[in-house]
Amino acid sequence: MSTDGKPKPATAAGDGAKGKKRKHYLPHNRPVKKKGSYPLRPGVQGFFITCDGGRERQASGEAINVIDSFFEELLYGNGTTSKPAEAVSKPANKKIKFSYSESESSSDEDDDDDDGEDENGENESEAHTGEQVDPGNSRGENSELQKDDKQSHDKTAETPEEQCSGAGEPPSKKQCLEDCSSKCSLKDNKEEKSIDKLIEDEIKELGDKNKRRFVTLDSGCNGVIFIQMRKQDRDPGPRDIVQHIMQSAASTRKHMSRFILRVLPIEVACYASEEEISRAIKPLVTKYFPLETDHPQKFAVLYDARANSGIDRMKIINSVAKSVPGPHKVDLNNPDKSIVVQIVKTICLIGVVEKYKELAKYNLRQLTSPGS
Repeated sequence: MSTDGKPKPATAAGDGAKGKKRKHYLPHNRPVKKKGSYPLRPGVQGFFITCDGGRERQASGEAINVIDSFFEELLYGNGTTSKPAEAVSKPANKKIKFSYSESESSSDEDDDDDDGEDENGENESEAHTGEQVDPGNSRGENSELQKDDKQSHDKTAETPEEQCSGAGEPPSKKQCLEDCSSKCSLKDNKEEKSIDKLIEDEIKELGDKNKRRFVTLDSGCNGVIFIQMRKQDRDPGPRDIVQHIMQSAASTRKHMSRFILRVLPIEVACYASEEEISRAIKPLVTKYFPLETDHPQKFAVLYDARANSGIDRMKIINSVAKSVPGPHKVDLNNPDKSIVVQIVKTICLIGVVEKYKELAKYNLRQLTSPGS
């Protein structure tokens, strides 16, 4: 008989295929959570870094380590603090005696008194030995003296725990010792809790991305990473940090990373349009190119665009050059300062650097290579 009216049973392969297809469908009216770093956006400042293609993740980790180390050098110095002469002159392995309470010191004094009494007793016995003593009784007396010495030695050799227990002490002294021991134990517990709490707070702060000083932002381009810097008051800016990195690399020729190529400071980020750029660059121009100055400077505009072919290159360069006031002049061959304009998709990143050509165009690999 034909089974036209009945639905055909689905095979296991068909069910698996349908299940796999259904996983690709998105839930209705629910936002999709993006995994990874936050995208590059206007209003941030940090470091524009080029690297080897496909090594963005490794380069971002190296960049954060390098930037953080040079940031600490600028903020705290080289980390070498000179010790005072008194601390150096004193020996390191000296005996330190801790006094927790007056009761322990009094117990030490009592022990000393006991020792003195034992010595006096021994002297008295030695003084009486000059008298005539029967030979039979001398052995018994010597054994009794040895027993007394052992008992006095056992008393003086009591451990601090036995002293704290207050065995053989008056009740007032016992109470003082118990109070001191309870206070010491409570103090130790408080210190342990405070240390544990500090460690937990530090771990939470490191895990919270909003409290990190340097954070990686997704640029959306191959071979390009951006490290955002959350600058606080009295902290060196991205320009100071990059300048310090390049000068130290040029002087020491020390290899710092494997994948980082060029590092540029970014102080202004806005949308890539002529109006937005001319408006956002004003505070940067007033900072580095003041209107009233006795030393006018020569400048050049360095333009580069990635993943954006719809913007006119000359319009952006002219708008940036026109925003600089009159006393300063354009000089492409030997500029004092260079205005960096990097366009990544729809975001324009702007910064100011010095000695751009002298420092190998801020290429870290070229500065640290032995042949350069």
